[in-house]
Amino acid sequence: MGEAVLAAEGLTVIRGERLVFAGLSFTVPRGGALLLVGPNGSGKSTLLRLLAGLGRAEAGRLLWAGEDALADRTAHAARVAYLGHQDAVKPGLSVAENLAFWGGPAAVARALAAVDLARLAELPTRMLSAGQKRRLALARLAMGAAPLWLLDEPTLGLDTASVARFGEMLKSHRNTGGIVIAATHLPLPLPGAAELALA
Repeated sequence: MGEAVLAAEGLTVIRGERLVFAGLSFTVPRGGALLLVGPNGSGKSTLLRLLAGLGRAEAGRLLWAGEDALADRTAHAARVAYLGHQDAVKPGLSVAENLAFWGGPAAVARALAAVDLARLAELPTRMLSAGQKRRLALARLAMGAAPLWLLDEPTLGLDTASVARFGEMLKSHRNTGGIVIAATHLPLPLPGAAELALA
């Protein structure tokens, strides 16, 4: 897979008075994938937010290519595509308009084709089913060039065909050296992924 690009060293997070996790270390190489597994409340979402630069650790370091990843949070934000539990789509905009912020018409068309929503491009997003809204959220991943995808339960609400299409997106991203870190309770189409179990 190549040299490690993302490395966590001794990460410790305390929320309120509760220790979420301590001394967490891992590395992910170019083209690599890491699955975060564990019961609800074990810190999977907290870790994803920390990796995205949206949270702070009590101790430890996050490195990108050997350098402090969070020293320049603006630069780190450009490396990251983060998909949380919420789909973050605007119901008053059309499907295509929801993606227009991230690219021009050609990029929007490619992204909608990747998630099989092209025929719904002009439909108001409020008319979509839960699974279609999730697919629209996933389409944003295809719009940018962020090398680090951080995904929280990405297949929530997706049918089998949609999961297969998402698998193709993941494969393409990894084949170009991209990294995927995903929190999940369900199997994901990420062959060869390492696994990090949080208690």
